[in-house]
Amino acid sequence: MLKEIEKQSDAAGKDELKTEIKELRAELTAMQERIKESKLPIIVLVEGWAAAGKGSLINELISEIDPRFYKVVSSVFTPQAESRYPFLYPYAGMIPENGKILFMDGGWMEDAVRKYIHREITEAQYKDRIREINEFERQLRDAGYLVLKIFLHISKKEQTRRLANLLDRSETDWRVSQDDLWQHREYEVFFDTYDKFMGHTNDAVKWHILDGEQRRLAVRDAMRLLKNKVQRALEKGRYVGKPFEEDFPLLKMPKLADVDLSPNIPEADYKKELKKLQKRLNQLHNVVYRKKIPVVLCFEGWDASGKGGNIRRLTYPLDPRGFDVIPIASPLPHELARQYLWRFWTKVPRSGHFAIFDRTWYGRVMVERLEGFCAEQDWKRAYNEINEFERCLTDWGAVVLKFWIHIDQETQLERFNARQNTPEKQWKITEEDWRNREKWPLYEQAVDEMLAKTSTENAPWHIIESNDKKYARLKVLRIVIEAIEDAIDSQIKRDLK
Repeated sequence: MLKEIEKQSDAAGKDELKTEIKELRAELTAMQERIKESKLPIIVLVEGWAAAGKGSLINELISEIDPRFYKVVSSVFTPQAESRYPFLYPYAGMIPENGKILFMDGGWMEDAVRKYIHREITEAQYKDRIREINEFERQLRDAGYLVLKIFLHISKKEQTRRLANLLDRSETDWRVSQDDLWQHREYEVFFDTYDKFMGHTNDAVKWHILDGEQRRLAVRDAMRLLKNKVQRALEKGRYVGKPFEEDFPLLKMPKLADVDLSPNIPEADYKKELKKLQKRLNQLHNVVYRKKIPVVLCFEGWDASGKGGNIRRLTYPLDPRGFDVIPIASPLPHELARQYLWRFWTKVPRSGHFAIFDRTWYGRVMVERLEGFCAEQDWKRAYNEINEFERCLTDWGAVVLKFWIHIDQETQLERFNARQNTPEKQWKITEEDWRNREKWPLYEQAVDEMLAKTSTENAPWHIIESNDKKYARLKVLRIVIEAIEDAIDSQIKRDLK
């Protein structure tokens, strides 16, 4: 792709360029209100060679835009050995709200390529990152984001001249890092890797390679691209396409109606086993922290099924500094204004820590689906997007477990009445709980589809029989302990290779 750079820009005189840039800047400025009113979120990713002029280009693009409606970020690339979060975590967390623009001076491309060439990640990890980037960009596109990817290209000779000029003056030499000099020494390696990377990430969102050696032409071309893409997005609206589906390795799940809810355990046996399991989990928490294994536990289930009781028994033996319990309610306005997975990406735990979700991203295919809070195409697309999100977590090394806490309708009614008739528990029962109960058949159908389409080998669902709460709590603890022990054993085996 980089070899086609010379054909990207047509020739133009200095005065002609100046006039066109002025006109384009005025047109972009005039589009601000329409972008805001149409709630169009925009991401402009500017990648390119060190000293190619990425910062200067962004400065030209934002020069007349109202600063209340955009943000500029300059990526700082954390060494792989120091990272405590998944690869996409910083980028997913910074996506803009509807109607706003994010300009990125470097991003996921440079991050992946530098770590790969520096041998901080393996060939397999690099390929995983390319796949994750494609998934991320496609999810943004499908959610209505306009993503513009620009690469500023300069020759090695031109880079030599520009770096020398920067280093020659005390007021600019700070702008040249050791990484920039390393990139220059390895120019041919970077050229080949950039070229292949762009070829592998050119499907959902196309790359635009601009000639960084002709600064005014590059500014004109970038403004043209941004104006034309915004104009097209405002006219045509959000992207509408067939939901992407990947063949994930799925586990066969029973229908909820076929689950035997009779298992129970005597009180005396429960107390003894609970103490034993909690002691073991406490021991494992120390190992998880030392070995930096992240743990993500997801709880869904019927109202009054006992999610909170399960979470309390799980967290009791854990060091409170090493876990977060994250209750998920209806999204707030600033959360609704972004792609729906954003609020979950921002709550991913650091390595070595637990994140315990009381309700999860699966609201997309249950409550939001049944209550009409999202379009049919959105919840149908979400099954695959959720599988991709969870694969990002498990590829990073996280233990991901999902629990459906299951009871029958008769048990739910008993618990509802008990809550309503007990003053200190009345806060637990709401009119919404009673309304949801009336939709039990619809919810059961949605849950069966959710379990069938998202119980993957890497992030399995577990149906927990919870008519007897004590039985359910022990079963959850056993599953968590077994999965963590398996993860520790796997890491030890990898370390020995």
